[in-house]
Amino acid sequence: MARELTTVGVVGLGTMGAGIAEVFARHGLTVVGVERDEEAAERGRGHIQHSTDRAVKRGKLSVEDQQALFDRVTFATTMEALADCDLVIEAVVERLELKREIFAALDKIVREDAILATNTSSLSVTEISVATQRPRRVVGMHFFNPAPVQEFVEVIKTVVTEPDVVDDVQALARRLDKVPVVAADRAGFIANALLFGYLNHAVSMVESRYATREDVDAAMRLGCGYPMGPLALLDLIGLDTAYEILDTMYKQGRNRLHAPAPILKQMVTAGLLGRKTGRGFYTYEAADSPVVVDDENTPTPAGDDIAVRTVKQVGVVGSGTMAVGIVEVLAKAGYDVLYVARGTEKVDRVRGVLERSLEKGVQRGKLSSEERDAALRRVTGTAKLDDLASVDLVIEAVVEELSVKQALFESFDEICKPGAILATTTSSLPVIDLAMATKRPSDVVGLHFFNPAPVMQLVEVVSTVSTAQDVADTVAGVAVAAGKHPVRCGDRAGFIVNALLFPYLNDAVRMLEAHYAGVDDIDAAMKLGCRLPMGPFALLDVVGLDVSLAIQRTLYLEFREPGFAPAPLLEHLVTAGYLGRKTGRGFRDYSSN
Repeated sequence: MARELTTVGVVGLGTMGAGIAEVFARHGLTVVGVERDEEAAERGRGHIQHSTDRAVKRGKLSVEDQQALFDRVTFATTMEALADCDLVIEAVVERLELKREIFAALDKIVREDAILATNTSSLSVTEISVATQRPRRVVGMHFFNPAPVQEFVEVIKTVVTEPDVVDDVQALARRLDKVPVVAADRAGFIANALLFGYLNHAVSMVESRYATREDVDAAMRLGCGYPMGPLALLDLIGLDTAYEILDTMYKQGRNRLHAPAPILKQMVTAGLLGRKTGRGFYTYEAADSPVVVDDENTPTPAGDDIAVRTVKQVGVVGSGTMAVGIVEVLAKAGYDVLYVARGTEKVDRVRGVLERSLEKGVQRGKLSSEERDAALRRVTGTAKLDDLASVDLVIEAVVEELSVKQALFESFDEICKPGAILATTTSSLPVIDLAMATKRPSDVVGLHFFNPAPVMQLVEVVSTVSTAQDVADTVAGVAVAAGKHPVRCGDRAGFIVNALLFPYLNDAVRMLEAHYAGVDDIDAAMKLGCRLPMGPFALLDVVGLDVSLAIQRTLYLEFREPGFAPAPLLEHLVTAGYLGRKTGRGFRDYSSN
């Protein structure tokens, strides 16, 4: 049975340490906070004061409870004040030698049965523990920032940590209304090991000028529902902290995906550390301000003089969910839409699906009956590709098979009028392969909508080496007119979203197959620790393991990056027919649902 811990110490009262102290005190524990001097201790008190003042203002804490919280906290400037603590957690800067010094000092002060914990997010708990004579009573207790808000805690056990210590710390985390997950002592643990590879990849994408910081961030927010884009998140974390975590992970695992992007070190050396210094990937109003201000890299709004082509009528080829969604989006935006399906039966089916979708919009109050009727009047269906002769823009949304799409683009080239834009919604095939099936590659562009198209705001505008600037600008304008947010990128596998998302998902599968953590623990880590809308395995099961494997194979073939090679476990599950929710079994079993 877990031992009840009642008095805890916190060494280091910066933002994280003060937050941890607040969490303990909020839940009735006696807390001793230690800083190096009176000034730092007072600053720590200020952190807690500021945090609890906000909680009082929001009605989440009464004034009486705030006072009771402070009554449970003692601020000290010597380690000796920690002598009677049941548990002491250090939360100082990520420097191994400093943490080892603190643990060596604590070893001589605290009781023999006390637990020593580190809040490190990247350093080896084992290397910290051997600075003491009691490594068996040392554990990692990794809170996430801000500690009073974030529900997730990683409990890190070394190869010698006593099981009862792990049990006691887990029980304590639950008393704090946190969700603890136990992991072994490996660089990055669960959350950071998966998060920082993704962040590093995003940095490389911006560093190579494949896409702008704004477009990368918007793509992941709008395309994946992430609370923050990767560059904004790095600025919040601190580029120095991010560099140290990546460097530590790379030194331990030698995974090239964790080798810090060169620009990170340059920015850290230049003192551009993110929000805390007022400048990182973005520029902020002041140090520690969340308010982004324009700088020399801020895109300028498109002026009236930008050259675009006139688009009044749009053709959509396809009869699947994506095609119907695009038809709906464009019709509601005021465009005349001509859709092409194979055969009269499919033409009628598309019309029926469209009518039902628009009617749902009326019933939910998102569309008036007049707007529904006007949208339907703008839509015409046909079974003949030749009817596309008059459209200004044609969008293909058929099956993801290169030969099928190439044949279509050959037909577009023959049918469509000069100056018409030819667009593909492909999410994985090279747009240039479709462009070269025509005699007008400069008129071909990628226009990747996300599913469901009427709901998802993001559209990736993909330019090949041949795409004319006015073509990309025109389709971006169409996307804006349709209420979408266009982001621009070049023609390479995965574009922005899939190129960042699927290697992260693949890393999660590798973590599982290495038996480092289970499906539920990894999903909890990313959902609760990183505030992602879904854990990686829940998402893989929704997307489909076969689809995910195909995308990962495409990324690997394009980049030849060893870390992008599909995880063998993913391949085995697909071979076994376990494709996710659609087959009733993937990483989880849905057959009883």
